[in-house]
Amino acid sequence: MNPEVRSKYRAKTLFTDLRDAIRGTEMDYTEGSIGRAVLLLSVPMILEMAMESTFAVVDVFFVSKLGSSAVATVGLTESLLTLMYAVAIGLAMGTTAVVSRRIGEKKKQEAGIAGVQSIWIAIIASLPFAIVGLFFAKDVLILMGGDDWVVTQGYRYTQWMLGGNAVIMLLFVINAIFRGAGDAAIAMRVLIISNGINIFLDPALILGLGPFPAMGVEGAAIATNIGRATGVIFQLFILFRGAKHIKILRSQIGIHVETMKTLITTSLGGIGQFIIATSSWIFLVRIVSEFGSIALAGYTIAVRIFIFTIEPAWGMSNAAATLVGQNLGAGKPDRAERSTWITGFATMGFMFLVSICYVLFDEELIRIFSQEQEVIATGADCLRIIAYGYLLYAWGMVMPQAFNGAGDTITPTKINFVAFWLCEIPLAYFLAFNLDLKQEGVYWSVMVSESLIGIIGIIWFRRGKWKEKKL
Repeated sequence: MNPEVRSKYRAKTLFTDLRDAIRGTEMDYTEGSIGRAVLLLSVPMILEMAMESTFAVVDVFFVSKLGSSAVATVGLTESLLTLMYAVAIGLAMGTTAVVSRRIGEKKKQEAGIAGVQSIWIAIIASLPFAIVGLFFAKDVLILMGGDDWVVTQGYRYTQWMLGGNAVIMLLFVINAIFRGAGDAAIAMRVLIISNGINIFLDPALILGLGPFPAMGVEGAAIATNIGRATGVIFQLFILFRGAKHIKILRSQIGIHVETMKTLITTSLGGIGQFIIATSSWIFLVRIVSEFGSIALAGYTIAVRIFIFTIEPAWGMSNAAATLVGQNLGAGKPDRAERSTWITGFATMGFMFLVSICYVLFDEELIRIFSQEQEVIATGADCLRIIAYGYLLYAWGMVMPQAFNGAGDTITPTKINFVAFWLCEIPLAYFLAFNLDLKQEGVYWSVMVSESLIGIIGIIWFRRGKWKEKKL
């Protein structure tokens, strides 16, 4: 085959694979080309995570029109929601690990049962957060250092976001069922639908367009809840109708204690690792809030931009989790390991390109969301400094996800404990206050700790003990 023909053949094959990735495929991910398996899983997962991050970016874009205090409200509420995200993501990790292992073992009936139990757990876990949001919104905003406007005007945003957290919890967990089964394309479509509704309702409810009332920052929360609730309804419809790799039967709806125990046990490590990470995030927000709403607004905008790029990279790392789980279930640990390395290098390439954009266009990116020069300056510093560690952070996402996919959620918990609690929080405080670097000290602490996760993750992954994990 001459080079021209070979090039056309490869282009046609790539186009076909991309089409299959978006449409969904019945491919057995424990057989065939690893590169193709990574591509078929990564593309829809990247798009799914891009859609998830769009929620954050769209909200802050329109809320920023209301001023820095409104943006600070979103930032403080988001820091509170991170505890809920810790539970949701941890449970999603356990769900992906168990469902993917059962699919790899060719036990689709048991995979369906595991999916149902994860939904029950998600509903129960959402209740404490809803209670706090509905009855103690002002109190927690005061505790987090919110100014008068945030407490008296912005608390309704916090009420809606925490009070309606069940839709966020279910969205994460049910998409984890699809990803674990290999139906990543469905998870992607769910987020597209949710985002479409959110993008339409956000400006309408925040600014009062057409027949809609101007509800300010509260409108952003209502739009997000409606969009995500619609996505959950679509998820449940597909689950019961049947996807390509998994289907929920009415006979599986009841409580299965042993399966629930397995899910909870597997998820606890995932919840622990994200509670460690998110509690660290709360401490960092609290430190930044000491330097005023301008600093907090710049930090919030920068973090939202980070989320927009980190979420697609998370999509790629999620592919590693699915491939590790299914291949361990199929008794192919070496294939699971190769899948992780291939996914890691692909993620590193993506993060390298993103870091260049952040360094070169830091102020331009922040200016999209705010015209206040002080906000632009501190937000740009945040983008540039944290971007310096993006290459290592790529491995800091992929390696923990590989452990999680194997069901070894304890190892990433240990890594997070070292990086966030023993490194990031003390370093942020020392740099911000003792060395008087203020919010810039927080940015440097994030860069250092995230790089440390990547380094430790690679070292522990190479030891190979995760291959022995039983579920």
